[in-house]
Amino acid sequence: MSLSPSLIERLNRARADLRMGVPVVLTGQGSAALVIAAEALAPERLSRLRGLGGGLVLAITAHRAGTLKARAYDGDVARIRVPAEATVSWIRDVADPANDLSNPLKGPLMSAREGGAALHRAAVRLVKSAQLLPAAVLLEVPDGPALADAETLTCIDVDAAGPELFRASPLHPVVSARLPMTASEAGRVHVFRPEDGNAEHYAIEIGQPRRDAPVLARLHSACFTGDVLGSLKCDCGPQLAAALAQMGAAGSGVLLYLNQEGRGIGLANKMRAYSLQDQGFDTVEANHRLGFEDDERDFRIGAGILRRMGFSAARLLTNNPAKVRMLTENGVDVVERVPLRVGETAQNARYLATKAEKSGHLL
Repeated sequence: MSLSPSLIERLNRARADLRMGVPVVLTGQGSAALVIAAEALAPERLSRLRGLGGGLVLAITAHRAGTLKARAYDGDVARIRVPAEATVSWIRDVADPANDLSNPLKGPLMSAREGGAALHRAAVRLVKSAQLLPAAVLLEVPDGPALADAETLTCIDVDAAGPELFRASPLHPVVSARLPMTASEAGRVHVFRPEDGNAEHYAIEIGQPRRDAPVLARLHSACFTGDVLGSLKCDCGPQLAAALAQMGAAGSGVLLYLNQEGRGIGLANKMRAYSLQDQGFDTVEANHRLGFEDDERDFRIGAGILRRMGFSAARLLTNNPAKVRMLTENGVDVVERVPLRVGETAQNARYLATKAEKSGHLL
């Protein structure tokens, strides 16, 4: 095996670079571009980009473009031409909706429509997978690999990497240990690590559930604000406690604690969405203004862990039909959906109503 990083390892290196404001080079379909995450762009690097010549483009999602009344000629992404006099603040205001109402951008924003958008689409997907705002500044360059070598930048071939950005990374067990809990003294925590270097996920096993029978299971996405702080804006904390208590009462079960904070957009972007909700937008509208989908989570992770633990069927504690569908499509037969209706407060009533109306939750 070579000591040099694999494609998957280079992708994770690119994510780390983007989070630090370091550019990466994307190549594919006969073109190449320097890419920097919009929210991490520094004035010095913006000046350096302009010094290389050529026009800058800010790639954003169609959801964000819709908010800004910009044309998304490429369907799911829009390529916004960056004016020659635009500052870092201007770029961040296009990417981040925090000031949309207090300081609206002066338009119209000009969208590019000629040429291909493959590199722009890959750039948005990459910064999104780094849990940054889904917006990236691109500068086309004549020889991407040569520039990457000269500047010691990570270089990614999007033709090869494209499938990896959408693939569910295989998970491998790291360790498991006994953990007595309030819900059950017969508890065990299993830690699973994905091959792509992203966040680890956990399986909390209650008792000794049989592998030849449907297991009482819960796919619970991490919620720092609800699970740890007792937030009243969501029902996550009460759902976590109720699911564990129900498994304890039943004598067995598996709760999968998946590190997909904020419907998969990360804690920072979740707080951005909360700030937008304070301006009057519901949870789905807030995600769209940020440039995200309604729900960015990947429940294939849960199916993979259950299969790895030897389970092929489940009684799933959930109000979300998408979880049932995703498990079924990925090799785990859901023989029963077990409702989990707890945690409604005056503060989250609108949030729960939006989940039912726009996301199909069965409440």
